[in-house]
Amino acid sequence: MSKLPRTYQRFQADYSELWKDYDRLGATAAESGPLEKKVRELVKLGMAAANQSESAVRSHTHRALEAGATAEEIQHAVLLGITTIGFPAMMAALSWAQAAVDGHQD
Repeated sequence: MSKLPRTYQRFQADYSELWKDYDRLGATAAESGPLEKKVRELVKLGMAAANQSESAVRSHTHRALEAGATAEEIQHAVLLGITTIGFPAMMAALSWAQAAVDGHQD
């Protein structure tokens, strides 16, 4: 994956045992069902958008791209939230995702 945010890296260093358990939990959850990686990342992108977490939207956008998602699939995943999370929240998430896509291409 692309470079992790500094705060995330510091958490890994300062709380290595907690980080390992957290990482293992995420891996176990990911492998506990039939969804392929790209779909899982698009679902997580939608959850991050609903939570209005800019860093998570950017992170899952990068992860989705790395898993083979297209920019159009990422945009669609965010656009689907318009009636669930509301227009302003969807627009904010769309701008974060588009910035991540643009930055991923650099």
